[in-house]
Amino acid sequence: MIEKAVLPKEVEIQEQAIVILWDDGHRSPYPHRFLRLRCPCASCVDEMTGRPRLDPDTVPQDVSALDQMQVGNYALQFLWSDAHYTGIYPYKYLISHCTCIVCAEARAGAKDQAGESNT
Repeated sequence: MIEKAVLPKEVEIQEQAIVILWDDGHRSPYPHRFLRLRCPCASCVDEMTGRPRLDPDTVPQDVSALDQMQVGNYALQFLWSDAHYTGIYPYKYLISHCTCIVCAEARAGAKDQAGESNT
């Protein structure tokens, strides 16, 4: 069975966060710096190891998205106030990093279950 992709219905850059309303009705808030520090581009993440290359101390505390654009039918790209713009954030990546209470609790529950199965 083919899984239907969830697409952004609306992307709003607010003062404190980027808020994405997905077409399934889910609302995902992303604090600006939270998302900037998770940039998946090759400058920020080592392509071979997946280890972060970005030093968090080099990203201003008040960094914010200034603009955004859709990339194909699979991702968003942001222009950040620190002049970084090469990161492409696939929708699946954004959904997996949602900071809403429901998603945070689900991730915590999954970690708890994984920990229980390892004991």
